Amino acid sequence: MKKTFFVLIIFLSTIIPHQVFSQKQYQAHGLAMHGNPKYSSNFPHFDYVNPAAPKGGKIVQGAFGTYDNLNPFILKGRSAAGLGNLFETLMANSHDEAFTEYCLLAENIEWPEDRSWVTFSLRAEAKWHDGQPVTVEDVIWSLETIKTKGHPFYRSYYANLASAEKVGTRKVKFTFSGPPNPELPLITGQMPILPKHYWQERDFESTTLEPPVGSGPYKIKSLDAGRSITYQRDPNYWGSKLPVNVGRHNFEIIHYDYYRDRNVEREAFRAGSIDFLFENTAKEWATGYNIPAVKQGIIVKEKVEHNNPQGMQAFVFNTRREIFKDRKVRQALGYTFDFEWTNKNLFYSSYTRTFSYFSNSELASGGLPSQEELRILDQYREQVPAQVFSQAFSLPETDGTGNIRGNIRTALRLLKEAKWEVQNGKLTNTITGEVMNFEILLRSPEFERIVLPFTKNLEKLGIQAKVNTVDTSQYQERTDSYDFDMAVANWGQSLSPGNEQRDFWSSKAADVNGTRNLAGIKDPVIDELIDLIISAPDRQSLITRTQALDRLLLHNHYVIPHWHITAYRILYWDKFRMPKVRPQYSLGMDTWWIDPDLAAGLDKRKRNLK
Repeated sequence: MKKTFFVLIIFLSTIIPHQVFSQKQYQAHGLAMHGNPKYSSNFPHFDYVNPAAPKGGKIVQGAFGTYDNLNPFILKGRSAAGLGNLFETLMANSHDEAFTEYCLLAENIEWPEDRSWVTFSLRAEAKWHDGQPVTVEDVIWSLETIKTKGHPFYRSYYANLASAEKVGTRKVKFTFSGPPNPELPLITGQMPILPKHYWQERDFESTTLEPPVGSGPYKIKSLDAGRSITYQRDPNYWGSKLPVNVGRHNFEIIHYDYYRDRNVEREAFRAGSIDFLFENTAKEWATGYNIPAVKQGIIVKEKVEHNNPQGMQAFVFNTRREIFKDRKVRQALGYTFDFEWTNKNLFYSSYTRTFSYFSNSELASGGLPSQEELRILDQYREQVPAQVFSQAFSLPETDGTGNIRGNIRTALRLLKEAKWEVQNGKLTNTITGEVMNFEILLRSPEFERIVLPFTKNLEKLGIQAKVNTVDTSQYQERTDSYDFDMAVANWGQSLSPGNEQRDFWSSKAADVNGTRNLAGIKDPVIDELIDLIISAPDRQSLITRTQALDRLLLHNHYVIPHWHITAYRILYWDKFRMPKVRPQYSLGMDTWWIDPDLAAGLDKRKRNLK
């Protein structure tokens, strides 16, 4: 019997990879994408909070458009602002690290060296708002439901979470599929956990205005559908003393009023009906707040520098449209956008042109490909534009006077190479006879003053571009179904790109409604580069692979890049205080608090304005 057992061990060792036996396993309070977490297992709180911050008070903010749904996890409807306050995840992000998570609903996390699976042990004290405990069954149900019934983004993002199984009373194990992906344990930690007992009696895929049950620090107090919504801090919130929550969630009431016009929202702020405002328009920032309240310090006007990647805001071409399938056509039209004139005359020279999908970060490409990039890109030489290897990516420039004759000549040359020429004053395809006209879809009237000079320049190429501004609901419906020619869009990025890039650029996402692949990109090389990013074994590999993807996206001219600023432009009435240390990668509003003395005297200060 002993001999048989020994032979069996020898046999198994020849067919099972050695790493299965030798692979280390880890258990911890947190997990970093690369390297080790900043905070130790006994950390009391994040460095960027005030643990003694007083609780209480009310903050009123504005929201744009309207809402008709309190389930933010589905494609249908427009979700209300602030719903993130209701729901929680297994892990919580730290906002002073590139990509590190610490236990929230989970009390510890286990994983093997290759990160092919992850196990979470749930906190016994974790409770839903109705008092029921958060269970392993809730976690498993959440994965299954979000993957099968949730927004297409979630289906793509969690595609490699192959299974979830209960392995203990409060313990759940996730097993991953596909090639090695060290990000998957962190992605799993980001998954919203929902109460099975609540949702199994409701239609998860339908919009709802019934306040849902969550486990987070706030509950919905009241709502006026589409007009306003109010959240109140839960006095019985189970997780208030966790290290990841100490010094956070300080407002007693968070209220949002909805506005369909940004100017009306600004007037409401100046009148004191709103407490806080993000200002995203350069003209308003420069000229709109020369008012006594700002001059006397009753309204604080502040530019807060940050280290966040700025991603890409741009005019995006819908390459599903025949007129935009040719790369040279897209490149040519880029010559008609005069950023220098726009920045000088409309933006008070406050912006920087965007040259990367990962601007303001080390992930951005620049110059010619490095040797490390070439080792990736060389195998695709016959499949990608030659300029990827021979030319540093650049964008057309002007002298800012509005004279773009040189750019127009270059654009016409590129268009001619793509079989488009001006005939009888109209840009015409010399093979099919089609005349190039298209619509530019907007969701904000404020953008019209920026787009109209662009359309005037397009007219110099014989193109009639119609600007169509629709409300936020229509914009969402049309972009979700890719019913547009050109639109203004943006793609936010993090310091640790991963699975979300599939939703942005992959061939599969191009055919699924509701993804962020608005351009309709279908390129097998880009698909492979995305997979390389996802499987990057270390930080330097991630940087190099992301730069290669960035370079390829840029040289294919899927968008006409806009501009960015590396600061938050904020205004708020002087009743708030914030920690001395601010997070590197977030404004950190959930760490602010209301100073009772300032709040009590604010009305008097308003009355005494001169």
